[in-house]
Amino acid sequence: MGKENKKKNRVVPEPALRRMPCYLAQLKVAKKEGQKYISSPKIANIMDIDPTQVTKDLSYTKIAGKTRVGYEVEPLIEELEDFLGFKSLDEAFLFGVGSLGTALIRDFGLKQFGLNISAGFDINPDVIGQKYDGVEIYHVDKFKELINPDIKIGILTVPVEVAQETAELMIDNGIKAIWNFTPVILRVPDNIVVQNTSLYAHLAVMFNRLHSKESKS
Repeated sequence: MGKENKKKNRVVPEPALRRMPCYLAQLKVAKKEGQKYISSPKIANIMDIDPTQVTKDLSYTKIAGKTRVGYEVEPLIEELEDFLGFKSLDEAFLFGVGSLGTALIRDFGLKQFGLNISAGFDINPDVIGQKYDGVEIYHVDKFKELINPDIKIGILTVPVEVAQETAELMIDNGIKAIWNFTPVILRVPDNIVVQNTSLYAHLAVMFNRLHSKESKS
């Protein structure tokens, strides 16, 4: 295995992975503004972190900065998009076509970041048979018929009381990674990837910080 492949296959700490899309966004702004290079201190200043952290995070990629000028913007954008998997398109099934599920289906931005929702599943007769931006909604019983080896990702936006049950259905039929939008802590086998994105948890943090600042003013 070559040096480049070894670098790309290194396990990247989750905090670094969370920061990388933010770096990518800043790089795209810099490109739009006509900047050819950007330094780690400038990126760090925008994100309010230490410049050494930026350098360390970007060291997981194959792009290195140049002394006194920093990183070349366009090649770093290309590298980060490839490194984060945004250039290839992964197919996903979505379970729970309520307001959040529908919004995700209609979010064209997901495709720009490498995720295509190819079908939705629910038990609500009002949505079964509907199409949202070309994505057909099926009864959950159809999942076993429609799953194939190319579908490894499941998006979970169901009510909390059926979250674990739905996750088990997904896993038993070939789903390898679950993007969990419910506040439920899923019990899954060690070989299953779960990414929790609880809107309610973040909302609670925002409210707490807001009210704390208000009480001090």
